[in-house]
Amino acid sequence: MPTPTRYSAGIPGVVYLLHFERAYQHARHYTGWTGDDMLTRIERHAAGRGARLMTVIHQAGIGFILARLCEGTRDTERAIKNAVAHGAAC
Repeated sequence: MPTPTRYSAGIPGVVYLLHFERAYQHARHYTGWTGDDMLTRIERHAAGRGARLMTVIHQAGIGFILARLCEGTRDTERAIKNAVAHGAAC
């Protein structure tokens, strides 16, 4: 049996979908997961820290809104990212 990693261990947290005010190249959304304080995570994104996509969005002056959130694990996040890649975000 494989050893659980931080991505597959089923650690509960919050999965969230951010919707960009305008597209950045092909990207219109960011899906993320946090096991920490949600407000702190969103503040980090707004300041351009964290995920690389959120850094470039910040540098391009593109804002975002919190479109959705739900309880979930990294596996939930991956399932949502896969659905978003197929146009199921908004």
